Amino acid sequence: MTAIQNRRAMLVLIVLSGLIISICMGLRQSLGLFMRPMTLELGISAATFGFSIALQNIVWGLSQPFIGAAADRYGPRPVLIATALVYAAGLVLMVFSNAFPGGLEVAGFLAGIGTAGTGFGVLIGTVSRATPPEKRSQTVGLVAAAGSLGTMVLAPIGQSLINGFGWKAAMVAFAAIAASMAVFSLAIREHAVPNTNISELNQKLSDALRGAMGHRGYLFMTLAFFACGFQLVFITTHLPAYLQLCGIAPGVGASALALIGLFNSIGTYMFGLLGARYSQKHLLAMIYLLRTLFIVAFLAAPISATSTLVFAAAMGFLWLGVAPLVTGIIGRVFGLTHFNTLYGVVFLSHQVGSFFGAWMGGLVFDRTGNYNFAWGALIVIGITAFTLQWLMDERPPREHKPAGPLAPVAA
Repeated sequence: MTAIQNRRAMLVLIVLSGLIISICMGLRQSLGLFMRPMTLELGISAATFGFSIALQNIVWGLSQPFIGAAADRYGPRPVLIATALVYAAGLVLMVFSNAFPGGLEVAGFLAGIGTAGTGFGVLIGTVSRATPPEKRSQTVGLVAAAGSLGTMVLAPIGQSLINGFGWKAAMVAFAAIAASMAVFSLAIREHAVPNTNISELNQKLSDALRGAMGHRGYLFMTLAFFACGFQLVFITTHLPAYLQLCGIAPGVGASALALIGLFNSIGTYMFGLLGARYSQKHLLAMIYLLRTLFIVAFLAAPISATSTLVFAAAMGFLWLGVAPLVTGIIGRVFGLTHFNTLYGVVFLSHQVGSFFGAWMGGLVFDRTGNYNFAWGALIVIGITAFTLQWLMDERPPREHKPAGPLAPVAA
């Protein structure tokens, strides 16, 4: 390929990756809009709806390492196409979830697999492989920023469709949008890993996993990522319902989700730029700390439409800034040969947190009639994540190996 062809191929990859991630995340982060109409029409509890979202998130996490490994081995395109269609099937099934026992849970299961394939895990690895190390953080930040715009567009569309045509028609429209990701995936191509030595390319997956699981810094980052999922999925799932409890108009919830998407794109790109110049682990820790402080400030002030939108803008700015930082640390410390798999393991922790954030919120509300305990849990877990991430050891595994025996000194 010539330099012009390389630039053109890279531009196509960035645009398509951003578009697919944007659709995937926009759909996922807008599902909270369906909680109230679905609970009223189907006669299910908030905990039941919350559990289906929680199941989606835990399945996403559990399947991410395996889907990542498949993309590492077979390339991203077949994985993207298959999982996009599975995602669409899961959303369609939500419309018919009361037709048979466990329908809502099966729908959440399928949507979880679809999100694992069309979200960050596969495409960020593909973009990272195609990008030189000195530009990786900025490029991943750009793709993640573009992917953040989906919520800004799809949340208002979803609320408008629900108001005008009912939640079932809105969900079918969301399923059609999910299926469009399969079409966009047709043009995705895998790129060679730049600047990778032969020993890294020949490294076995089992050796890569063993090295990562024995790395204290990797474990600290993985545990801290639990808080990320716990906080963010609780907010996307339960914030609209919480605002209605506080007497805020339903449209404010949709506007808040859209505002999260807008500021998410700005913050993600900025953290990608900062990650190329400053300590990625410390930037990641500061995101966890600032999120927690904004939650405290939101709860301390009177809840209003204005305070909600300010809170949404602040949280949006800190939302996906973790993506270029986490991926940058993994690529720099462990290389790119098994990147999707190692990222999938870290992301599993994120999704365990997402599971408990979504489910716990509904459970707490059903038992107490409010979200007070749930907000408190978000604060404690956020402080813990900040501490773990700040103390992370980010030296590559080979630098942890003890030196060999000293050579004898010649007489």
